[in-house]
Amino acid sequence: MTVKARLKKVESIRALRHRNFRILYPASVLSNTGTWAQRIAQDWLVLQLTHSPLALGIVTALQFAPTLVFSTVGGILADRFDKRLLLLVSNAASGLMALILGLLVVNGSVEIWHVYLLAVGLGIFSAIDAPVRQTFNSELVPSGDVPNAITLNSINFNIGRLIGPGVSGILIAAFGTGPSFLINAASYLVFLVALLFVRKEELNQEAKSKVKVKLKASIEYLGSRKDLQVIILIVFVAATFGMNYQIFNALMATQAFHLGPTEFGGLGTFLAIGSLTGATLSSRLERFRIPKYIALSAAMFGVSQIALSFSPTFGIYSILLPLGGLMAMLTFIAANTYTQTTTAPEMRGRVIGIYMMVMMGGTPLGSPLIGWVSEVFGIRIAILGCGLITALVGAGVLLLLSKTRNVHK
Repeated sequence: MTVKARLKKVESIRALRHRNFRILYPASVLSNTGTWAQRIAQDWLVLQLTHSPLALGIVTALQFAPTLVFSTVGGILADRFDKRLLLLVSNAASGLMALILGLLVVNGSVEIWHVYLLAVGLGIFSAIDAPVRQTFNSELVPSGDVPNAITLNSINFNIGRLIGPGVSGILIAAFGTGPSFLINAASYLVFLVALLFVRKEELNQEAKSKVKVKLKASIEYLGSRKDLQVIILIVFVAATFGMNYQIFNALMATQAFHLGPTEFGGLGTFLAIGSLTGATLSSRLERFRIPKYIALSAAMFGVSQIALSFSPTFGIYSILLPLGGLMAMLTFIAANTYTQTTTAPEMRGRVIGIYMMVMMGGTPLGSPLIGWVSEVFGIRIAILGCGLITALVGAGVLLLLSKTRNVHK
């Protein structure tokens, strides 16, 4: 029996039946691992250079601020141009940003303004890349396998999150932050090579419209979709206040528990265990990817963070982290899948661009605020506040949906 024949029998990984998806998948694992290694190294580098929680919040905000503009640009480009070509450009540019920062660190000439500037540059290309990469699933696999492809990519993302922080923590302890940036640059190169091996004739490409693609049309489309409005609200709150583990873990490791880079990297791995579990579990829960269950998951995600804020020891904090990762993945995978699979194909790129803008666009506001609250009141109060906001909004939306018949189930 061939590999392809065996894969056909495994429903949970059915997207891997398709050659183009199989080609990109391992390259994406490596790229995601490099990305997470860089995130850990960047946070540690900022703390080394400034010793300031506020500076950590600022650099996070700068990296995600371009999402407010460029994710919608990426969505428009995805609906208008060849996604494979767009990914080649965005990943080459992102790899260059990582390479420059790595060389600056290795040469001992890095300053905080270098980190700020390169974070903005990386943020611009990542913002363009995100909606293009998300909607590229619909070209790599047939429409019936798109939900499974989204789930597998989430598992992929969390494999990188599982491996990257731990590897980066060890590298930082042994050699400093520089190697993590250089490894990330090399991982982008591998992904670029994999893209070159994608067979264009096997892509499920729809004819690109010759009419000028306008963002206004997607806004009008969302205005007519109450269900997507609800999903986008949940995603905004959960991402802005819930998905701040970079800041939470860095400050809890250094300030609350007085530990070093190895333990900090280890926290990222603990979080990824829960995230990977959630992504894997989500592949078996496709029928639950509807608004009311997404709201329930978001509420439980918030509760997990409330519990996290009361962790008295590093051990208990580590044990509770996977729960947050699990609930986050159940929330975001369901929201992403629902948005992509229920959006009209000709609008998908622009709608996902808006989705990514909302998902990541709150970070430039939330990160400095969380950094400031952490500096003034302590990191535990910051985590508690974020958890309360996420839980209350999730519960409120769930209550609203239970009384509304117009929103899809």
